[in-house]
Formats: sequence, C-alpha cells, structure tokens
Amino acid sequence: MFKKILIANRGEIALRVICACKELGIPTVAVYSEADRNSLHVRFADEAVCIGPPRSADSYLNVASIISAAEITGAEAIHPGYGFLAESSYFAGVCEASNLIFIGPRPEVISLMGDKNRARARMRELGLAILPGSEVITSEEEALREAECIGYPVIVKASAGGGGRGMRIVNSAADLPHLLRTAQNEAAASFSTPDVYIEKYVASPRHIEFQVLGDQHGRVVHLGERECTIQRRHQKLVEESPSTQIDAETRERVGHQIVVALQEIGYTGAGTIELLMDERRNLYFLEMNTRIQVEHPVTEMVTSLDLVKHQIRIAAGGHVPFESETIGLRGHSIECRICAEHPVTFAPSAGKITVFHEPGGTGVRVDTAAYAESVIPPYYDSLIAKLIVHGKDRPEAIRRMSRALEMFIIEGISTSIPVQQKIMADLDFQAGNFDTHFLSRFTRNGES
Repeated sequence: MFKKILIANRGEIALRVICACKELGIPTVAVYSEADRNSLHVRFADEAVCIGPPRSADSYLNVASIISAAEITGAEAIHPGYGFLAESSYFAGVCEASNLIFIGPRPEVISLMGDKNRARARMRELGLAILPGSEVITSEEEALREAECIGYPVIVKASAGGGGRGMRIVNSAADLPHLLRTAQNEAAASFSTPDVYIEKYVASPRHIEFQVLGDQHGRVVHLGERECTIQRRHQKLVEESPSTQIDAETRERVGHQIVVALQEIGYTGAGTIELLMDERRNLYFLEMNTRIQVEHPVTEMVTSLDLVKHQIRIAAGGHVPFESETIGLRGHSIECRICAEHPVTFAPSAGKITVFHEPGGTGVRVDTAAYAESVIPPYYDSLIAKLIVHGKDRPEAIRRMSRALEMFIIEGISTSIPVQQKIMADLDFQAGNFDTHFLSRFTRNGES
C-alpha cells in the first residue's frame, strides 16, 4: 500500500478521499489555492501545500505546482478526484514520467475514452450500440450532408467535451450553420479544441450509467446502474440507483457487454459508462468518464462497497475481490446535489454560509466540506454538499430524502434545495415517469 497520497482536488471530493485514506492508514497531502486556505480538506489532511492563487488555471490546473507539491512532500501517488485534472491524459502521463502513481487509468486509455468520436467508434467495434452519428465535422457543407443523412433533429457535440458545453440541438438545416459555429467556438473555449460531431437527437431520453471497476490483472466488474436523468443545463441534480427502467435481465446483458469491452481496452480503476435510453428503452453508448463520479455514493449505498478505497487498492496493484454476479443491489438510494444556486434561475450564489445544519438519522449521508461561516468562492463549481439517502425501496428513499431536505438548513446563500423538494413531491417523479426535460416545469421560462 502507498505510504503517502496527494489529493489533486478540493472541496467534498478531496475530503472524501482523505476519509478513505485515513481508514486505510495512509497519510495524505492536500493542495489548495489561496481561496481555499480555510477549507476542511486542508484542515484534515496530514500535510497541506498552497499551489497558487484562486483561479483554477493558476492552482488546481497547474500541473507543475501539483507535481512539485508531491515531490517535496514525498507522496507516492496522486488521487485526482473528479473535475480539474481527473481526465487529463497529459497529467496522468506527467505523473508517470515523474515516478508518481496516478490513481486512475493509464494515459492512453484516458486519451481514447476522452475523445468521444474515438470512444464511440471503439465501443461500437466491441459490441455496444451507438446512436447514428458523424465523424469530426470539418466544414459546414459536411455538417449539412451528415445531418441530412442522419435526419433532423440532430445534436452537435464537442468531441472532447462534457457538462453540456459545446453542445447544440438543431431542428432544421436553416439553423445548422449558426449553431455549428456556436458549438465549435464554445468547444474551443472550454476544451482547447473546436472539434465537434453530429449525432441523432432523441427527443425524450433518459440518462443511464453503469459503474465499473477494473484492476491491473485483467478483471473488470460492473456494479449496476444509476439513473441520472434529472438534469439542468446537462448538469445532474438528482441521481438514484437502481433505475426504475432497468430490469435484472437488461442489467446483466448490458453490464456483461460493458465488462467485455473494457477488458478489451485494458481499463483499470473506477469509471462510468454513460448511456442514453430512448423512448423504446433502447440503450446507446454516449461516453465514458474515466474517474470517480460525483454520484458514486448511491452505488456505495446499494452495494455496501467503498469505491474510493477500491480505487486506491487497485492503483497499488490489488485485485478486485469479487465478480459482477456476486454484487447484489440492496434497496434504493437517491442523491441530491445541493448547489449554491438560485432554485429557479440556477444563477450562481457565491458568498458566506451563515447557518449550516446537516440532516441525520437512519439511512442519511452527507458528503460536504462546507460549514457555518465557510465561504463558497465564485471561482469553482457551485456544489455545496451531496445529500444521499438509502431506503428499503424507492418510495421509502423518496420519503427519506424529502425529510432530509426539509431538515437541511443553509443560510446566507441561495441553494437548490427548494427545487429538489418539489421534485421529490412530484407525482410523475414518484411514479418514475420523467426524461431529461423534466426539470423545465420548475424553472423560469421552462429552461432546463
């Protein structure tokens, strides 16, 4: 096992990794920007190193500073969390060249799965269904030809993208040139490449994802699926496991296809295969996230596994000690991402938290780095906390989440709690009848 791990992240995920390391008996090093000097991940790590000013580009994305922090503190491995450098093949390669273990897949696997076009092509070769789509678009004329062949509506997507950036829905040929340029410009600004492709647009989709673990000895397992359909602006707000739309036969069949494909590419570490479900419940590969997900706790709750500990053990050369078939999903779990945002417009709400009271009780978990008098800075993601509940079935989990949301008190800033309370009370949500446009009923001007 590692003698010391540096955590190249901040906030609740940095604190989550610290908790796992403490239970494994591994000392930790936190890195922090000047804006995070008083953060809990700095307090609870064994050592902490300031790596720059508040801007992410000058701190949490500063590869040289992070590598230097690891070297001066004697860390053997780096856990990237999620976001920032977690899916950077360049960073993983620099770690390797610096004799540091990157807790995640090999650089070439990150590179393959991080390029949506290459990933879609490779997964199709390995047996996963994908939506009709194009290669990287090189001209407006090519875009018009491909869209005509696929059939409108289509969606333009950034090849290296995620989180809804570099993405535009196109309903007609007249709209395509302008929306193509907009998507390319946004992709270039967000991901340093303007590459986009075109894909068939499903009007009423659901977002399903499978959690996987792969070790360095050739074993890959899946841990069932999560339902991540409740989104605003392509960002998830509520997640749950299992999905009401996936039966045992589908879980076994699709899970097996995913495991075989990832064994073929030599996948190691934790990861998530994201799938789109159409109105007929057909599942199509969308992309892979080669890291731990924000919503990993719902899988932990229904499997009783610690995914972060398994990530660390795998990176240290350990085996995944079970098969997919031996993992049963126990009960039902729901997660609400509590964000510092206006609950109607979703405008950011940075500032000082004046009152902070976490809910508790049976089946309730809160992952957070926030506290009373802490500050939500304007420089980073708006996530304050992840509220996770577990129940014997979905109705109990919904009731437990409703109760926990009511007892979660955060004052001084606006939060997403009011809209999440409305979601839990909604009869369609309770019945499992929703798609990715569901949230529009609760937002200003119907935007989601």
